[in-house]
Amino acid sequence: MGVHLPERTVRVADAERDLARTSAPGAVPRLPMVSRLTGVRQVHVLPDDWNASDLAAAAAAKLLAAQGLDARDVDLLIFASASQDMVEPATSHIVAARLGVRSPVMDVKNACNSVLNAIEVAEALVATGRYGTVLVACGEAPSRAVRWDVPDRATYLLSAPGYTMSDAGAAVLVRRAPEPVVGTSDDAPAPAGILASAFGAESTHWDVGMLPGGGTAFPRDLDRTYFEIDGSRLRDAFLALGPGVILEALDRAGLTWDDVALVAVHQVAVAYLADVHEALGLPEGRTIVTVAEHGNVASATLPLQLVTALESGRVGPGDVVLLVGLAGGISIGAMAVRL
Repeated sequence: MGVHLPERTVRVADAERDLARTSAPGAVPRLPMVSRLTGVRQVHVLPDDWNASDLAAAAAAKLLAAQGLDARDVDLLIFASASQDMVEPATSHIVAARLGVRSPVMDVKNACNSVLNAIEVAEALVATGRYGTVLVACGEAPSRAVRWDVPDRATYLLSAPGYTMSDAGAAVLVRRAPEPVVGTSDDAPAPAGILASAFGAESTHWDVGMLPGGGTAFPRDLDRTYFEIDGSRLRDAFLALGPGVILEALDRAGLTWDDVALVAVHQVAVAYLADVHEALGLPEGRTIVTVAEHGNVASATLPLQLVTALESGRVGPGDVVLLVGLAGGISIGAMAVRL
């Protein structure tokens, strides 16, 4: 995995104060509330002349270089993101053109679970022998859909969760694992790779978090091109998911919580983490917090957490990590991976 974080950062409290000064009287609280309630201190913002594809290409280029690969080694490129450059064509084409990749491409989109679902697709295609090396590239640019002109308090409440949204690029390589060597001793290291996964959805909650503009429902309504998120309903929907999918993934992998060194879980706010951990049955002390300093980077969250844990020495080769994705719609996914 690899990650690209834009250099420009914005303090959430400062952005809130600016919003209060420029909005209609009474529409926005004068004191910064979002940063205080969520615990998110700052977010990353992509350059004005960049798009989601640029973030994805930057992360992918760094990852390929680190692995000693180039564009010719990619058999399939999947762009996986809640963000996209435009409705048509698929953003994967734009990323491939920037990288010089000449392979087949496709987009996989499922809100903040886009990357995890793309890894699921890549694993299946590699397992069948269809492709040998799949590059999953993610470019999240939610800052482009955050509303900064707030006419009234009702609009502010729907827009406020977006003020923790942050931009990032991520990339993941999925390749066939080497075949076991015949005669390997019993004390040889366990093979690395994807061990098992499980996914679920409760799609009756699709309307608790939306970016409705640009599709057939609201093709030209500019007021619907911003995030509309009912934060309390979204939180309750996530908490109602329960631990079933996570326990299913562990069971399929033949693991217990004692085997797991790190749980990377999608994060929208520091304040929600304890509730999410309790609802999903996650053990204490196994997670790493990235949302406070990097914001909600949507589907780039899990790669960001894993890269952060690797770079800090929190985990290393041979460790088992559990990737837990939560996304609007709503959906949940869990994937056990040995590093």
